[in-house]
Amino acid sequence: MVRIRLMRRGKNKKPTYRIVVADARSPRDGRFIEIIGNYNPVAQPKTLNIKADRARYWLSVGAQPSDTVKYLFTKVGIDPTPGRPYTPEAASTAEAQA
Repeated sequence: MVRIRLMRRGKNKKPTYRIVVADARSPRDGRFIEIIGNYNPVAQPKTLNIKADRARYWLSVGAQPSDTVKYLFTKVGIDPTPGRPYTPEAASTAEAQA
């Protein structure tokens, strides 16, 4: 199964995270398929960058987001419900409505 999850980077006590698509069997900081964003909870204000079109694509093909990634997706307006078909037209209209 493919998961969308956080991959820890950064120094001790100053973490930054990449939002990656990875096989569920790979280790947390191990092999991944694609980087779709990053998150820095230490910066003031917190920074969150996600490639929304790629996130929606991976959700549409069945990737399961972790609980934390679901929360981050809702913060930027991405519906974390997996299994919906991906179409670029639908993605652009959803962004236009937001």
